[in-house]
Amino acid sequence: MSVNLASLVTQFLERHGLADSTIRSYESTLMPLLQLYGSWSLSILDREILVEYLNHLNGVSYITHHRHQAVITALFNFAVEYRYIKSNPISHLKRRKPNPHIGEHNSDIVVRYLTQNQLSILDQAIKKDARLSALVHLLYSSGARIAEILALDLSDIDFTARKFQVIGKGNKQRWCFYNEDTEFCLNNYIKYYRHPQISALFTAQKPNQEYVSRLSYATAYSTLKNTVKNIPELEDVGFHHLRHTFASQRVGIMGIEELRALMGHEKIQTTLRYSKITSQRAQEVALSAFEKIPPLGQ
Repeated sequence: MSVNLASLVTQFLERHGLADSTIRSYESTLMPLLQLYGSWSLSILDREILVEYLNHLNGVSYITHHRHQAVITALFNFAVEYRYIKSNPISHLKRRKPNPHIGEHNSDIVVRYLTQNQLSILDQAIKKDARLSALVHLLYSSGARIAEILALDLSDIDFTARKFQVIGKGNKQRWCFYNEDTEFCLNNYIKYYRHPQISALFTAQKPNQEYVSRLSYATAYSTLKNTVKNIPELEDVGFHHLRHTFASQRVGIMGIEELRALMGHEKIQTTLRYSKITSQRAQEVALSAFEKIPPLGQ
C-alpha cells in the first residue's frame, strides 16, 4: 500500500487516547517536515533524507532537536507497526550533542527522573497490561531495583503492612514499602493474571506452552519498550528511571541517611547525587511557584 507522509501523520495524530496538548505538540513538531515532504510516498523517505532534514533544523536548541527526532522516530515506528514500511529509516540514530560554540552545554542534571507529565502518560500507557502495571507501580512506589523486584517470591510480600524485604548490593537486606495505588494494581495482577504454579511474584508463560517461569528482565524490558515505543515523551525510559524518580521526589522530604537506607546504597556519595538541585528541577519548581504566588502588588 502506497501511503504519503501527510496521510501517515493524520493517522498518527488521530490515534485514540492522545491528549489535545499532545496532539498540538506533535503537530507543531511535524509541520516543518510536512511542508517539505508531505506529498512524498513513505517508500521514498529514506534515512539519508531524514538525517539531512534533522541536520538542517535551524534555530532550535539541542533539546528541541531531540524532541523533533523522537517524534519523527515514533511516527515511523507507527508506520512499521501498520506495515506501511518494513523498517524505521532512522532507527538507532544518535542524538545531536550540545554545541558549546553557540552557548549550548550539558546541563547539570545528575540523574534522569520522570516528570509528572511523563508519569501520567506512563500510567495511561500501562493500564491495559496488568503485569506491567503492577511491576511499574511497585518500582515507582518502593524505589527498589528491577532485579530485586524480579527476584521476589509471592511469600516475600507482607500484604498487611504493604512492605517486602529484598537482598541488595553487598548482600544486604532492607525493607521496601509501597502505597495503596500499588496495592490495588498488585492485587489485581495476582488475583487474575499471575500463574500460581510457581513461587515467583511475577511470572511468565510463552504462548501455547504449559511451562511457567519467573519473569525475566529481558521479557519485562521488551514489554515496557513495546508499550511506550510510539510515545515520544517516554523515549529511552527504562525501569531504572522509576528508581531515580523515587529518590528525587523524597530527597527534600527525608534525611539523606534515611533515603540511603531506603535505596540500599552502599556509599553515601551515591545518595548525595539526588541532593543536588539540578537546573531542570529548579526550573520546574520556579515555574510552579509562579502559579501559586501572586504578582507584586496583588
